[in-house]
Amino acid sequence: MPSPYRALFAAPGSKAFSAAGFLGRMPLSMMGIGVVTMISQLTGRYGLAGALSATIALSAAVAGPQVSRLVDQYGQRRVLRPATLVSLAAGALLLFAAHYEWPDWVLFVACVGIGCVPSVGAMIRARWAAVYRGTPQLHTAYSFESVVDEVCFIFGPIISIGLSTTWFPEAGPLLAGCFLAVGVFWLTAQRATEPAPHPRAEHGRGRSALRAPGLQVLVVTFVATGAIFGAVDVVTVAFADEQGHKGAASLVLALYAAGSCVAGAVFGLLHFKGAPEPRWLLGVCAMAVSMIPLLLVGNLPFLAVALFVAGLSIAPTMITTMSLIEEHVPRAQLTEGMTWVSTGLAVGVALGSSAAGWVIDAAGARAGYGVPAVSGAVAVAVGFLGYRRLKRPAPGRGGTVEQHSEREERHVA
Repeated sequence: MPSPYRALFAAPGSKAFSAAGFLGRMPLSMMGIGVVTMISQLTGRYGLAGALSATIALSAAVAGPQVSRLVDQYGQRRVLRPATLVSLAAGALLLFAAHYEWPDWVLFVACVGIGCVPSVGAMIRARWAAVYRGTPQLHTAYSFESVVDEVCFIFGPIISIGLSTTWFPEAGPLLAGCFLAVGVFWLTAQRATEPAPHPRAEHGRGRSALRAPGLQVLVVTFVATGAIFGAVDVVTVAFADEQGHKGAASLVLALYAAGSCVAGAVFGLLHFKGAPEPRWLLGVCAMAVSMIPLLLVGNLPFLAVALFVAGLSIAPTMITTMSLIEEHVPRAQLTEGMTWVSTGLAVGVALGSSAAGWVIDAAGARAGYGVPAVSGAVAVAVGFLGYRRLKRPAPGRGGTVEQHSEREERHVA
């Protein structure tokens, strides 16, 4: 591990909460695809499987920011454990309902409950912010967490699909639930590194962090960005199927995540002068432009190379986004602000996958790559239209004073 990353873990407790966060985040990439695999194997109904997966994503998009808002007010331990128990109980209900062929409405109720799962990635980033706020190490920490995210998305689906297809259909979602339980309860047992809660009085009389104009720009932009991710996943599976190699889709998508993983690791070793806003806008533009070659794909090897290159812009943009959230969200609402961006991504994934499926049915897989291309253009348009809001961090917001006043003396990501 390069020395800047090794230096991160000199902070007491950092290794333990990072490891717990890795386990707690695995369900993010395992649960949705695991439910699709399980339901399709047990019932053969792909439409039902897709609808249940979308229900989990949309439920998490609604519940996630509310859970994180409570975390900011009352602390991670007091909120995450009950929320996780609700999600685990709903997951158990889903497994029983699917196995014993209970009515479909029970499956949907269970998936709504699963959406109460906390945003573990936001919790870990909040801990890093509490340890390294106002220092260059925070940029490296955010970079490391982006790499961990991509590692989860490289291996999570492979593990989930592999277990459900070779062992028993419920194995993938079951293991995802085990990872969630171990990760969250291990994390919340680490009280020394838990960020201090902020009473309601510090939250602007209970107002949502989403009222911050800069955060609104980031969230809307990442709805469009999420549509890119959702569409690419669906269209790639369909394209591989048309090429007669459906099983290769997982490898091709793993290369997409691997490109982001490599870029995030390198990005964390760099230090930048000046404001992060131009880098963020450049990253959004790069993601949009990287979708254009996908319209020209003719075979799987070319697609794999194109997706790897496209992935190079993802992690740096996400890392810079986390830095911007610190500038535009009150420190007392940092976890909620980070979760709102994840919510925007989740909503976008649902919209992008749905739109891509419609286009594929109507015009074929190659035409489906038009959906991420259009989504990228929308992200760029929102980024340019909201750029002024990002250039004006509000006084008193988390990270704003320190970062803007010290940019002349030190590097800040």
